[in-house]
Amino acid sequence: MKKYDIIVIGTGGGGKISIPAYELGYKVAIIEKEKVGGTCLNRGCIPSKMIIHPANVALQVKDSKKFGINSKVSSINFSRIIKRVSDTVDNESESIRRRYVKSRGFDFYPYEAKFISNKVLEVNNEKITAKKIFIAAGARPFIPPIDGLKNTPYMTSAEALRNRKLPKKLVVIGGGYIACELGHAYSSLGSDVHFIVRKYNMLVREDSQISQEFTKEFKKRHNCYFGVSPIKVEYKNKKFTIHLENKKGKKSRLIGDALLVATGVKPNADILGLENTKIKTNKGFIKVNKYMETSVKGIYAIGDIAGNYMFRHSVNFEGEFLFQTLFVDKKRKPIKYPPMPHAVFTHPEIGSVGLTEDELKEKNIDYVAGINNYSASAMGMARLSDHGFVKLLFHKKTKKLLGAHILGEEAATMIHQLIYAITFGATVDNLLDMIYIHPALPEIIRNAIRKAKDEFD
Repeated sequence: MKKYDIIVIGTGGGGKISIPAYELGYKVAIIEKEKVGGTCLNRGCIPSKMIIHPANVALQVKDSKKFGINSKVSSINFSRIIKRVSDTVDNESESIRRRYVKSRGFDFYPYEAKFISNKVLEVNNEKITAKKIFIAAGARPFIPPIDGLKNTPYMTSAEALRNRKLPKKLVVIGGGYIACELGHAYSSLGSDVHFIVRKYNMLVREDSQISQEFTKEFKKRHNCYFGVSPIKVEYKNKKFTIHLENKKGKKSRLIGDALLVATGVKPNADILGLENTKIKTNKGFIKVNKYMETSVKGIYAIGDIAGNYMFRHSVNFEGEFLFQTLFVDKKRKPIKYPPMPHAVFTHPEIGSVGLTEDELKEKNIDYVAGINNYSASAMGMARLSDHGFVKLLFHKKTKKLLGAHILGEEAATMIHQLIYAITFGATVDNLLDMIYIHPALPEIIRNAIRKAKDEFD
């Protein structure tokens, strides 16, 4: 049996441990059954944003008439866009793989891994073990048990990011961030996109006011069917027929050229042979303690498979934390997450950090809200903004910022000032002590702070 200092399962966030540990001189094995780089590089964050950006460019051209610019998109080479994206991420993945293969003392196993006992893994009929094992095996698209779906050529996010043919009519099952991002991209690049949503709003995990306003704007550009569930899928003559049923039992159907299933993700814990170990799971996710350690000493889990947060920036934080504490400081230390932000790169864009108003009410925390529309700012006027707002939530007693939520242009960039503010305990007064550039977009934030300040006064 081969023995290592460290085994890492997964080359996404797991790279935050494997590579720097190898550089410190540890004997490392890394296991990856799919393309190197994890979900983010190959079928998530990076390729999706590479498609969304040209989609946003196309949308700006289409919307330019409101500025007195008569322009139009004469044609879109969808296949070329997808080829560029695929070639870019494939080249990046291959460059990482080559580094693994060429590095001495760093063993790369391009196979599936299964535990056969607590700290023993079987990889390609070979048994390996290590003092410390890190599970960063991520998650995969969740496929709901819809009658007939299994035997059709539906797409998940993975296929949608490599699909070379733009469908005339795309049906999307789902109303979460993957559905909204990819549906927006396909729509802006020329597809007629229809969304099937079980709830009555899109992005229901956002602050409810954000979710409601987003839904209001989103459905102006897309066909959205709320409060319905797909009960059967048929595929015939290159057409999908999706049979729907609403809450009252009324049935209908929707026909499209392509079908995207974007109904969430499922952790990959169920394919690792954990039944042969004492590693415990909860609702499919690997249970970890405050040290990111599983129920087996010396085995850790990070990222989507642990389910604390489902972002690439969160698994990066976890991986960097474990590397620092276990291999640099060599001191056992509980992880302490700073405020965890996120963004949804659709249209309108969303940036968020901290508590939502709904959560503050649930926790019975007294708060003050400051809300300002994009249109009520100099830059909003320049951009003819007809939607979008900044919403800030402050503790009523301490005046500290507890939550920040932005819907509108450049929200994912704008939110960073507020991530900093919450992380370092800024109050409403602290945020007004600084000078804001006129007439930049962050004046919308300042105006929301001023409105909150008025509530305190």
